[in-house]
Amino acid sequence: QVQLVESGGGLVQAGGSLRLSCAASSGRGFTLYAMGWFRQAPGKEREFVAGVHWSSANTYYADSVKGRLTISRDNVKNTAYLQMNSLKPEDTAVYYCALISRWRTTVVSASDYDYWGQGTQVTVSS
Repeated sequence: QVQLVESGGGLVQAGGSLRLSCAASSGRGFTLYAMGWFRQAPGKEREFVAGVHWSSANTYYADSVKGRLTISRDNVKNTAYLQMNSLKPEDTAVYYCALISRWRTTVVSASDYDYWGQGTQVTVSS
């Protein structure tokens, strides 16, 4: 079993920045193929935000966040980050990190992911 612990959410004004972190750990060894961030706003479905392939560091983004949000990873700490700049009220949501532990053809669908964090609230005021 893999545990994902998120941190960094909070309240910020429009145009501001936040940085989310997600640390992966397990009592046993595990394979880390990719990590991603998803978000879910009230009354809406969970949507893909960004993903990173662990070995290549290739990144993937939803069109709505390109140029504003940046995903990165720390191989040593098994931690993924989401740097969020130029935040908008429509970015308000619960943000979830997730992990893929085996080979997948894509990293942009929630069904690709094997483990999920508990979620962290991001609120952007206008």
